[in-house]
Amino acid sequence: MVIGTITEGITRGVEGVADRLAAPFTDPVLRLGVTGLSRAGKTVFITSLVANLMDRGRMPQFAAGGRILGAVLQPQPDDTVARFDYEGHLAQLLSPEPSWPEGTRRASALRLSLRVQQGGLLAGVQGPRTMHLDIVDYPGEWLLDLGLIEKDHATWAQEALARVARRASAMPEAAAFHEMVGATDPAAPFDEPRAKALAQSFTAYLNAAREAGYSDCTPGRFLLPGDLEGSPVLTFAPLPGDAGARGSLGREMARRYEAYKREVVKPFFRDHFARIDRQVVLVDVLSAIHAGPQAVEDLRAAMADILRAFRPGRNAFLSRIFQGRRIDRILFAATKADHLHHSEHAKLAAITEALLRDARDRADFAGAKTQAMSIAALRTTVEDRIAHGGEEIDVVRGKLLETGRQAALNAGALPEDPSQLLAPARAGAEAWLDGDYSVMNFAPARLSLKPGEGPPHIRLDRAAEFLLGDRL
Repeated sequence: MVIGTITEGITRGVEGVADRLAAPFTDPVLRLGVTGLSRAGKTVFITSLVANLMDRGRMPQFAAGGRILGAVLQPQPDDTVARFDYEGHLAQLLSPEPSWPEGTRRASALRLSLRVQQGGLLAGVQGPRTMHLDIVDYPGEWLLDLGLIEKDHATWAQEALARVARRASAMPEAAAFHEMVGATDPAAPFDEPRAKALAQSFTAYLNAAREAGYSDCTPGRFLLPGDLEGSPVLTFAPLPGDAGARGSLGREMARRYEAYKREVVKPFFRDHFARIDRQVVLVDVLSAIHAGPQAVEDLRAAMADILRAFRPGRNAFLSRIFQGRRIDRILFAATKADHLHHSEHAKLAAITEALLRDARDRADFAGAKTQAMSIAALRTTVEDRIAHGGEEIDVVRGKLLETGRQAALNAGALPEDPSQLLAPARAGAEAWLDGDYSVMNFAPARLSLKPGEGPPHIRLDRAAEFLLGDRL
């Protein structure tokens, strides 16, 4: 263990020195991590961002875009990571019958090289320079797994079982797992069929929680197992109390939990996360609000856990893998702004900012520059006003994903004061007392793009300015 730690530190240190020595003689690289919680739209975000960086006709708020002379996709530098299928995803969105691309199920990467005109005094001395934008896409569940590194099995199990108990009355899968845990003696001799049954029930609960709009669905690989499906490292579950004696079910569950952290979580952060310069976290705030106060509070706690991932000084493992590097900007973007009339966008942004502020306080975070905003990476609706109940109301219109028919949506008036949502959520309320918030699943609209234009969006240009502007 000590040798491994020393070797890891030496390797990272050599890599860091090599990067610093080579920096003056190579093109600068900005590594942008993109992740999201509860199907927030990572794939569409990356596809639309790249398309709008290549054709910037719809990016008026991206001030730095005026210095970009050209943008071209290049082979990515890491041959061991899957390439993000930009062309395939864009073709889906631009086809005569557009459809949503499949969600993120593994890490992938894409390199976009930007030819940039020098500014200031250097403009007359040096010609254009090239900056490489390396975009790394990975599931949000993997990011939340970082919070497990600092927790032993007993602590994690206590928190996980508390969430299960709170959700048992409204979620059959939670009730089933809660009942199974109650009938299980952690001190009993280890039994593989029992461990497998517990893991399967726990996985069913995690999938149901994600479907219900909850954000904290860790361990993330239980939802996206890949080649690890059926392995002991994914065959454990939270059990109450201490680990127990050697050979007991509780002891083996704790051992496998530690193996999950060691063999699954840490390698991801060492090999991918530690190389990121800036981070986008996409958040489906509207679906959380629709799901109710408990989902909003769960989202707030998840955002706090995410911010802890960018606070390496408090964690020995993180301090070791970062080796002096730091992620200096984090954007929390509330997606699906096109599901609201523009008159509600400022309220959605204020709610997201309040969630971020509370999460920052909870995480004791004082590091990277953070910002929250409401966006739609691909606009799927148009705005309208209709008569309803003897009055005119603002709506958005779009094609429903399930039926293909056109529908109008008024999601409900969001409160001017975010505390009207956050306070009952923090207090443990089970339902909103004075609000009814709706959501619909819209299909992508058929697009006809003019030369020089990327896909239509809402505030993607402002997001790009925050993430890239100072580096261009």
